[in-house]
Amino acid sequence: MSVPRFTLYSRSYCHLCSDMAAALEVARRGRDFQVDVIDLEDHPELEARYGDLVPVLVLGGREVFHYHFDATLLEAALAAHETPDRPAQPAEFG
Repeated sequence: MSVPRFTLYSRSYCHLCSDMAAALEVARRGRDFQVDVIDLEDHPELEARYGDLVPVLVLGGREVFHYHFDATLLEAALAAHETPDRPAQPAEFG
């Protein structure tokens, strides 16, 4: 099984983005996953897509949550990644 690789869409001046990045670093201490941080200021096409939703955490092209870190939704995303044959349930992610 591959290590889950999340993408965090962020902005350098966003305090919620900094808070989420810090919470993800703490969560990584207990779980094996990676986080790539993408600054929307450098990607106009992503800015158009995510706009005011940042921070946005994505796994496999699917939004996990935005604005605030949610440990329950993070665990649901990790569990879904670990069992890819199981159909995703709409209520699993935010």
